[in-house]
This record gives sequence, structure tokens and C-alpha cells, in this order.
Amino acid sequence: MPVLARWIEAAGIPTVVVTMMPAVAEERRTPRIVGVEFPFGHAFGMPNDRAMQRRVLELALRVLAGASAFGTRVDLDVEWPVPLREAYRAWQPKEPSPIVKKMLQSR
Repeated sequence: MPVLARWIEAAGIPTVVVTMMPAVAEERRTPRIVGVEFPFGHAFGMPNDRAMQRRVLELALRVLAGASAFGTRVDLDVEWPVPLREAYRAWQPKEPSPIVKKMLQSR
């Protein structure tokens, strides 16, 4: 995403990246970053939680509208309502994919 955001910016279109890995986005010189401490795949919050999703979106739009400096990073101060370890476990499929099985066997 960071590289794509830079290419879009080079074309004159402002961007903001909402990411669970804001430090990596900073290293990759992403123009504007909203950092969220959410499980992967849930950058805008929990499914069906419109209030949380709206809060992330509104912050992203504020950063997009107000951050003229390249490399601006704002972290959302919202905790995931379920312990992250539990959330990550729930996100994983019960049966590992073929590639994950292969990787586990090679250990």
C-alpha cells in the first residue's frame, strides 16, 4: 500500500493509508497514515460496528484534509473490544491452509 499511495500522490491525488502496521508504513514513506491497533483484516473496526467504523473513517478524512506534511501519522486511540490474542485466534481458520501445513511440516 505505501508504494501505491506514493504513486497516486505523484499523480496529484492525496492519499491516506489506514493500517495495522503504522511503523512499517512510516518506513516505506507513506504520505499520510492512520494507525489502528486492530487485528489484520479489520482496519476499520469490528464487523457491524458502525460507530467504530465511522470513527476510523472520520479520522482518516481529517488526516487527509488537514495534513499537508508528507509522512504525517495519527494513531487512533481505540482499543479492540476483545483481547487481541483471542481476536487473532478467532480470525484463524480451524484447518490450516495447504501452504501453512507445508510450512509447519518443514519446521
